[in-house]
Parts: sequence; C-alpha cells; structure tokens
Amino acid sequence: MAGRRGWGGNPPGSDDEARTRIVTAAIELTSSTGSAISISEVAEALGVIRQTVYRYFPSTDALMRAVAIGSVADFLDRLTEQVAGIHDPADAMTEGVVFTLAEVSRTPHLGWLVSSAYANVDPGSLVSDEALDFGMQMIRRFDVDWESYGYDEHSLHELVEFCLRTQQSFFAAPGNPPRADAELRRYLRRWMGSAILAQPRQR
Repeated sequence: MAGRRGWGGNPPGSDDEARTRIVTAAIELTSSTGSAISISEVAEALGVIRQTVYRYFPSTDALMRAVAIGSVADFLDRLTEQVAGIHDPADAMTEGVVFTLAEVSRTPHLGWLVSSAYANVDPGSLVSDEALDFGMQMIRRFDVDWESYGYDEHSLHELVEFCLRTQQSFFAAPGNPPRADAELRRYLRRWMGSAILAQPRQR
C-alpha cells in the first residue's frame, strides 16, 4: 500500500491510486512548462519526498514513458479533429505528421511514443511494438478508406513504420531554420505523399 505521509494530507488508498496521481501530476507539470520535468518537481507538486516517487517509477525515463501513455487519448482526440474530412491518404498522412511534429515540440513527453531523439530513449524503441501500436491507433482515426487504396493490415503496419521513421528524421535534424508548417506540408505531400499513393489499388 502507498505510504500514509505527505500527499498534501490526502494519501492515496492503494499503489494503483498512487501511480495514477503521480502520472497525473507529471502530465500537468509537463503541459504547463512545455519541457521535460524531474522526479524532484513531481514529488514537490505532490507533497512527498523523491523516494516516494521512485518507489513507483525507478527513473525519470520510466515516469515520462508513463506520462506519454497517459496522454495518448487526449492527443488522439485532437488529431482526429485535425484530420477530420480529409479522405486522400497522402493529404491525411501529411497533416498527421505535421500535427504530430508540432505537438511533440509543445508537449515533449509525447516524444516517448514517436521519437528516439527524446531524452535517452533507445533508438530501437522507434519501431517497437508500443510505437507501432500507437501509430496504428493514429492511422485508424483518419477519414480514409484504406482498403480502397489497396492497403491491407500488413501494408498499413508498413506505412506506420515508414511514417515513424520519417518523423524521426525531423526530430533528429529539423533543419536550420526548420520549415514552417506550410512549407513542411508541401515538402511532405510531394515526397512522402508520392510514396503513399504508389501503393497499388485493389482490383
């Protein structure tokens, strides 16, 4: 069970509740600061000592991963609004990538799910099962009839991997200066879009 001290005088009743409150506090902090946070900052916000947070999350990396996963639902809802009504797969994926790049720059904890450039994430995590699952959740939100463009489940997974790798290149080297959104859309629509539309249609 969670310790009874601290927590602003209102300690959690279970370990699960303690984890949830830690993640919630971390999400609020990262959303308000727009940057990575420390275990110490989360502990201070909760009125506990650092060791209490470490009991549930052994490192800042582990906590930020939990924060990223906890932010998925809100991100996907906003993505859905952004791509609503876009039926062309190249246009939809272009808008999705531009939106994701912008969101990660504003809310860095999302980088855990889409970029190995964030903090000290293992580069292999870019195409981990977790990252690919997140990408599939994203692509399912698009108003695109993927089957009519020749995409089956396997090719959709490959498309997600391709887009994750494309995003990674922009996280690692955004350019100097980085492209503005309009220019980035034009660039991605021309080159990434061409690859997406090259998928053979079903006959």
